[in-house]
Amino acid sequence: MRRTISGLLVIALFTLFTAGFVVAQQAAPAHILIHMKTSLALDDAQICAVPNVAWAAVKAGHKVTILVDASAVTSVTKGFGWFRGLIGSETTALDRAALPERERQALSEQMGAPLDQVPHDYGEYFEFLKKMGVEFYGNRTMMLLYKIDPARVASAVTPIPLERMVQLFSEVDRTIVY
Repeated sequence: MRRTISGLLVIALFTLFTAGFVVAQQAAPAHILIHMKTSLALDDAQICAVPNVAWAAVKAGHKVTILVDASAVTSVTKGFGWFRGLIGSETTALDRAALPERERQALSEQMGAPLDQVPHDYGEYFEFLKKMGVEFYGNRTMMLLYKIDPARVASAVTPIPLERMVQLFSEVDRTIVY
């Protein structure tokens, strides 16, 4: 009987210890890569979710990197989209996409930030996140395929080659795709 009780006690202590270890691991900061692939013109819901998830992850203590890839590179390019072909256009599709007031209010409440600190458009939102430590990279090869001069990409986004993209995928803890 004593053996059974002491055995159960050992099992109970081991279970509590391992459960605490698992919880501690889950609470540890992670490096999260958000793979943004869909252009604003194709599906604004997907691309607009990216900065919200990034902000929530940073607020939770995680390191966040955003990789702008595939057709999403067009959304971070100055003069691309509706204003394509206009000489001197210095805005991106994200700069021209306003955050709806109800979304700004919801973000203010959820993130505990004053409404006047919540960005008004998605271009401003990317700059806001960059100041919070979020790193932004863009697939240089996709830029070439879309005939985008890397110098015309938003200043928050650093164009990178495929080798660096592969490195990013291998060094993060989690990847979220939009």
